[in-house]
Amino acid sequence: MNYLKNLFATRWGIILVGAFIGVLAPLLQKLGNPPNMGICVACMERDIAGALGFHRVDVVQYMRPEIIGFVLGSFLSALLFKEYRPRGGSAPFIRFILGMFAMIGALTFLGCPWRTILRLAGGDLNAIFGLLGLIFGVFIGTIFFRMGYSLGRSQGFPYKAAGLGFPLLMLICLVLLLIDTPYPGTNKGEFLFFSIKGPGSQHAPIFISLLVGLFIGVLAQRSRFCTMGAFRDVILFKDFHLFSGVASFFLFALVTNLILGQFNLGFENQPIAHTMQLWNFLGMSLAGLCFALAGGCPGRQLFLSGEGDGDAAIFATGMIIGAAVAHNFGLAASPKGIGPHTPEAIILGFIICLAIGLTMRTKKA
Repeated sequence: MNYLKNLFATRWGIILVGAFIGVLAPLLQKLGNPPNMGICVACMERDIAGALGFHRVDVVQYMRPEIIGFVLGSFLSALLFKEYRPRGGSAPFIRFILGMFAMIGALTFLGCPWRTILRLAGGDLNAIFGLLGLIFGVFIGTIFFRMGYSLGRSQGFPYKAAGLGFPLLMLICLVLLLIDTPYPGTNKGEFLFFSIKGPGSQHAPIFISLLVGLFIGVLAQRSRFCTMGAFRDVILFKDFHLFSGVASFFLFALVTNLILGQFNLGFENQPIAHTMQLWNFLGMSLAGLCFALAGGCPGRQLFLSGEGDGDAAIFATGMIIGAAVAHNFGLAASPKGIGPHTPEAIILGFIICLAIGLTMRTKKA
């Protein structure tokens, strides 16, 4: 048990985790998930928002089992290795706002950091601008870190049940998915919405998706896998530990796509992507800044929520609500390009994030 506990904390351990994710994500695509979206936390949380009826864009509505598995897998791992620690109270509403704008930025680019890597590994060169934007956003965040930025320390809760809220919510979502089906000829079930066309209708078998999510949840909880943290640590500390996992993720996803015939090099006609490169860059710049200010990429936030971190759960909830806001108010992009009000939302997001970074600082860096 101690060997397993320490294995994934090593350099080779996190490389192995990245390799597993890099192979499993394209396999999920082969089994039915949308192209270049075997795993995308932002897109999948957007689909969950649609499944719950928070938005009514009928092509992106599905209760994604992978997200449920991430949280429950992390929860089980934290219990097994005695790392379940209910905690919270570190500027929770600020984290909610950061989650909302992180999603708005991600839906401008059409992907989270994980999908950025998967799009590159699938040959989508538009993702280069998303990756550059992500790094730039994280870089801005590191400037604030050097200036003493902090959302404050979270506090441990005296009751173990205090950290169960988000895992229980995911368990309820799983039950709803298992017992509900759409009425004939419609996209509405008794409880949930189900896309009958578009990306939301494309999914791998439920139990395979759930098992993959659980497996990745366990591995990522053990290894502290985080795409934002990888770039932050390189910029701030010249530490390549987390980055080695992200590099492994890309390389194994690339090889797997080549083997499965899922590699298509170019800018044009890429699945669920647009070629408005300025907004690809700015969208992921905003998202990267939000991830940096909140202390983790969207995947990492889900894994932390499984450990009992209430602040991470609030950030994840902010992303789900942000997806609804983005689609209900014309902020989200599509393969045709950005939404009618995307520019205003991105500018507002940067203003709010810069205000947070400048005002929430300790007196001394």
